[in-house]
Amino acid sequence: MSIDGLDDATIRRVLRETRRIAVVGASANPARPSHGVTGFLIGRGYQTTPVNPGLAGQSLQGQTVAASLDEATPLDMVDVFRASDQVPGVVDDAIRLGARVVWMQLGVIHQAAAARARAAGITVVMDRCPVIEVHRLGLF
Repeated sequence: MSIDGLDDATIRRVLRETRRIAVVGASANPARPSHGVTGFLIGRGYQTTPVNPGLAGQSLQGQTVAASLDEATPLDMVDVFRASDQVPGVVDDAIRLGARVVWMQLGVIHQAAAARARAAGITVVMDRCPVIEVHRLGLF
C-alpha cells in the first residue's frame, strides 16, 4: 500500500470526479515535471489553473497563471508541486477554499498537513503523480 493509504478505487474516483484543478508550483519550463503534468491535465479535459506568483497573469499552456489559490477558485483539487515544507500553507488555503482533494506529487510528503486536511474532510493523495495513476489505472 502507498504512503497515503488510498486504494485504487479511491484514486480512480478522485480522477473521474474531479473537474477543476489548481496546480500549485506550475512552471513555464518544459523540462519541469509540473509543466508536463499541467499540459496532461489540460489535455484530458480538466479545467486547470496554474498557480505561481512569479508567473501571475502570464499564459501557461493556454491558461492564465494565478498568483494564489484564492485566484484559482472554484476548485476541486489542489495539485502540489512544492517542497514538502511548503505544504502546510497550501493545505490551509485548500481547507479554507473548500477543496475536496489535495494531491501531493511524487516526493512531496507532509503527514501533519495531510492529517489536518483529512480532519477537514479532504481526500489526501500523497507521493503520487496523476499522470502515472491515469495510465496505471487505464483511465480516459
